[in-house]
Order: sequence, then structure tokens, then C-alpha cells
Amino acid sequence: MASGRGLTKNMPFITQQFVALLGNTSTSVKCICVVVLCGYCLSYSEPAVRLLSFTPGFPLVSWIWTSLTFCFLELHFWEVCVDIITVGLCGKLIEPLWGALEMMTFFVLVNICVAILSGLFYLILYMCTFNTDLLFTVHIHGLAGYIAGVSVAVKQIMPNHVILKTPLGKLTNRNVPLSVFCVSLLLWAVGVLEGTYPTMFMSGLLVSWTYLRFYQRHSNGTKGDMADNFSFASFFPNVLQPPIAVVCNTIHGFLVRIGICHRMLPKHDVVAPSGITISLPGIDSHDMERRRLIALKALNERLSKVESDSISRQSKEPYETKHISQCVTIPIPKEEAEPQSLPVSSLDLTTPSNTDYEKT
Repeated sequence: MASGRGLTKNMPFITQQFVALLGNTSTSVKCICVVVLCGYCLSYSEPAVRLLSFTPGFPLVSWIWTSLTFCFLELHFWEVCVDIITVGLCGKLIEPLWGALEMMTFFVLVNICVAILSGLFYLILYMCTFNTDLLFTVHIHGLAGYIAGVSVAVKQIMPNHVILKTPLGKLTNRNVPLSVFCVSLLLWAVGVLEGTYPTMFMSGLLVSWTYLRFYQRHSNGTKGDMADNFSFASFFPNVLQPPIAVVCNTIHGFLVRIGICHRMLPKHDVVAPSGITISLPGIDSHDMERRRLIALKALNERLSKVESDSISRQSKEPYETKHISQCVTIPIPKEEAEPQSLPVSSLDLTTPSNTDYEKT
């Protein structure tokens, strides 16, 4: 009762924050949030839960339409809040970069694949344990898989952004997907979460990373993101990355050999100061513009350093040597000396007077 009274008391503030979060988002984001709220209202009906959720033991016909409806059904209000916050942040951060169509494509693709992978996982568990409860009492629902996909997309866009500083180290976007999965496993072990939540989260993590890594098309005509900081091993701590990278490269090579995947030739983009872009084999990451700016800054710093070194070397050389090396002297033959003329002041230019003529 006390928690219900506190929730009722703080409901205007919560509503105000949600309205502020969804204020400048697109219509598609608002529609997703409204449908999630409606799905939560339907969760109080057991027939609606069985009808809308994804059940592994139901026929494949029901898989077709429940794979589209299960993501809008939540049984707890705190899960609804988490879903709305995640979708709102996705509309604020990812939609301006990808566009509304690409964001909706990502939403639909991740949720459908999460439903199928989670259902196959429980079918495999049933074949190992022959427990029929895994087929008919397990109901897959919610946006846990899409939350994992959003965390992977944020890691791709801003991998080194610091979220929290702890005594053990910094928590960045690179650590979020695996950290949330480990926390969900711990909460499932203590009985706080259902077993479907970590299953859906891991499925969403795998599906979203595969799509963003190999298949997403960009505006410049490229596909995927082959950056080193977006490899599957980069989700793990630095100590575990080398062995995981070996396993992942082996699996990828096998898939390429049997024709499921294609060997991708990544590219390097070298930007000259004049604005000419040259594509070379190397890495073609999603945040290539940021890499171009970093490369251009490093190139400018190197040029300025070379210029300063050249000026300092020139300042140490003698001025006369530098002047002689820069000037050419052409000798002029000497002319014969002309007779010097007497100064005008030494000449007697006085005119004889009349008395002098008379004397003569």
C-alpha cells in the first residue's frame, strides 16, 4: 500500500519526465511507447498473455504473428518504464544518425530474430531435459532483446564514453552490454527476473551485433562496420579478448568457407589537406568522420612540427652564408678614371673692370 501511495504521489512528476523525454521524438517512437503501455494494460488478462506472447511449444503458425506482438507485452510496470526510456533515448540518439526508416528496420529485425532464437533455445533445452514446461509455460515477451540491441548500437557510436567511475575502474559504453547481461543472470539466479530476460538479452546482443557488423547499409554505399573496436571480442575485458578473438575468427572463417558469410574487404580512408579522399584496404568504421578529423589533426600537427624544425635550423645558420646562398653577384668592369675637374670655387671668373682696360 505504501509503495502504491508513493507511486500515486509521484505520478505527475513521472509523467512530466516521460513527456519531456518523448517531446522531440518522431511519431514512430511515440507509437511504440503507446503500444507498450496498451500491452501492459492487457497483461492483466491471462488469455491475452497467451495470445500475444511467444510460446515455444505452440505451432509454427503462431510463431509468425506472435513474433510481432510479443515485444509490446510487459507484465511489470518497471519493465514498461525501462522500455519507454530505452526507446526514447534511441529516438534522441540513434534516430538522428540513422533515420526513422533504418531505426524501425532495426527494431523489427531485432525483435523478430530475438523471438525465433529464444524459441529455438527453449526447444533445445526441451530436447535435452524433456521438460514440457519449457514448451508451454514459458512465455517470451517484452523488449529485453531490443534493449540489448540499443546498448550494442550505442557502443558502436560512442565506445569510449564514460558512464560511471568506480573504484575498480571506469564503466564505458563498451562495457554496458556484457555488464547488463551478467547482472540479469545474477537477478535471475536470485529469483528477481524470469529466465526469459537473460535469454532474450543475449539473443538481442548477438542479432544486433551481427546486423551492425556485417549487413547494415550506410549512406556512402558501404555495408557493415569492420572497425577493430567493434569486434565481438571487444565486448569482453582486455584479458579475455585474445582467446575470444581466436574463436570468433575461426567461426567466421568456417562460415566464409561454407558460403554463409562473405569475406569482407574493409577500407581505409586517407584524407589529404586538399580534401581528396583515397580508399585503401583497411578499416571502414561507422564513425569514419570522427576518424578523418583525428587523422587530419595529426597530419596538421606533424606539418607544423616539421615547419618549426625547419625554421629553427635556418635560424642557426650564419646570416652571411644564407645571404650569399640566396644572392648572385655579377661583377661590373671598372671604367677608366676621368680627369678630375677643379672645383668651381677655385676658378677666377671675375670680369676685368674698365680701369684695367684703360691701363692696357
